Amino acid sequence: MLLFNRWDIKGLKVEDPGLVRYINLRPVVLPRTFGRNRGDFSKNDMNIVERFMNKLMITGHTGKRHKITSGKFCGNYQTIMKETEKAFEIIENKTKTNPLQVFLKAIENAALYEEIAAYRLGGTIARKAVITSPQRRVDVALRLITQGIYRSSFRHNRTLAAVIADELIAISNNDSKSLPIRERSRIEKEAEGAR
Repeated sequence: MLLFNRWDIKGLKVEDPGLVRYINLRPVVLPRTFGRNRGDFSKNDMNIVERFMNKLMITGHTGKRHKITSGKFCGNYQTIMKETEKAFEIIENKTKTNPLQVFLKAIENAALYEEIAAYRLGGTIARKAVITSPQRRVDVALRLITQGIYRSSFRHNRTLAAVIADELIAISNNDSKSLPIRERSRIEKEAEGAR
């Protein structure tokens, strides 16, 4: 089975050993399960492309002030699916490789290893570096990628497919101008300082 009847999933490999169990690469034609895998731990049974498309419909909040609210988003799954397929075509034309491998590399590059946990110690709030679980690494990577796509498409006259393609290529190349790579390095530097 080929994803979108075009790209083979079987030859793909996740290079990060911590993420292998949490990135589902089971072959599907259309990445759509109609909400069958909507629990906290069932989401690992969902194809990673479907999880990405679900995140594209509502990218989530940034920070505690909720600068990006879900009110701006209204999801039409068919539109998101077509735009993702077009983005994968653009990636294939630009990189001459399987776009799913570029997508997997982008997730691996955006997944952070450490983050900060705050806890109350007496009357003050102390911060401590903690190792991020693999499932949270994938969740945060998908959230940061979709927020980066949203921010780079805001107030620009470009199609969504072109923005998705450019952002995924930049993240897979570890480009420091993209939001997920900047956020990952910022969070990991804070965690290093809080050790």
